[in-house]
Amino acid sequence: MKKRSVKLFATAGILLTLALAGCGNKTVESDKESNAKPKEEQTLTVYSAGPDGLAANIQQAFEEQTGIKVEMFQGTTGKILSRLEAEKNNPVADVVVLASVASMDGLKETDQLQSYKDAANAKKINSDWSDAEGYYYGYSASALGIAYNTKNTQQAPEEWTDLAKAEWQNKINIPDPSLSGSAVDFLYGYTEAEKTAWTTMEKWKENGLQVNGANKEALDAVITGDKNATISGVDYMAYKAKADGEPVEIVYPKSGTVVSPRAVGILKDAKNVESAKAYVDFLLSDEGQKLVADAYLLPGNKDIAVKDRAALDEIPQLNVNWKGAEAKQLEILTKFNDLFR
Repeated sequence: MKKRSVKLFATAGILLTLALAGCGNKTVESDKESNAKPKEEQTLTVYSAGPDGLAANIQQAFEEQTGIKVEMFQGTTGKILSRLEAEKNNPVADVVVLASVASMDGLKETDQLQSYKDAANAKKINSDWSDAEGYYYGYSASALGIAYNTKNTQQAPEEWTDLAKAEWQNKINIPDPSLSGSAVDFLYGYTEAEKTAWTTMEKWKENGLQVNGANKEALDAVITGDKNATISGVDYMAYKAKADGEPVEIVYPKSGTVVSPRAVGILKDAKNVESAKAYVDFLLSDEGQKLVADAYLLPGNKDIAVKDRAALDEIPQLNVNWKGAEAKQLEILTKFNDLFR
């Protein structure tokens, strides 16, 4: 990649990071040095964009299986990217897990990841969600639909355009894309694949669409009945709320929606490379993928059965190309903010 292109990616990545947060390199230790440490003394540092319960379950199972201790920092994709930027002169993390594959691709383009092409079970993981050169793997995904309150809704919406109708006036919201990586993914995919997307969004605004915090805040407003539906609802959160007895359901518009992959990668400046590889291997293993399914997410391995939710092939999808998406997302985020602020 030419120097100018790298600079453009870096600039766009930093700006998008700052928006989401409102939403001398060290040498990597050699394999020999890493293996010289007894397992009980190894500590792998993982920065993970949740979900909290899943991240904790993966950490516990990985530690029990390998004897490698994990130090976990959990936060949104935006917070993790901000932290990586702040620590760039003194890297801390070994592994990064993001809720946006576009942001992970941005880390690759700015030379912040290292390739692990020989990851165990890599061939079983959805190639559309992963990097062909092994810099990151889409180990799971969520689909972004319309989550609605079943008590307040007589007829479920079937299309994005339905939410511009009078019966939904002042009763709809959307997660703030300045706080939600998945909401940015939705805006990118929807506007890239649907020519009338911006016109529809203008109609949503006219119908009283509220930009309502991050994903949890937007969904909570629907659960309590303050709003009747949330656009770009994260499906695994809706499925979990439903399982907990909340009056919520999720629908995927027939015209298609965005499936947002969640990816794992090893940082270029990782100190514990062999342990990092073991962590990636575990996420891609059948055991790791079953933990993903138990959290109501879509596993990267399509052969792992999902739990009480729609399978990937049951979800109408928009055709989204994630390569180089991060720079375009910045433009879309700016346009969205101009429209709704």
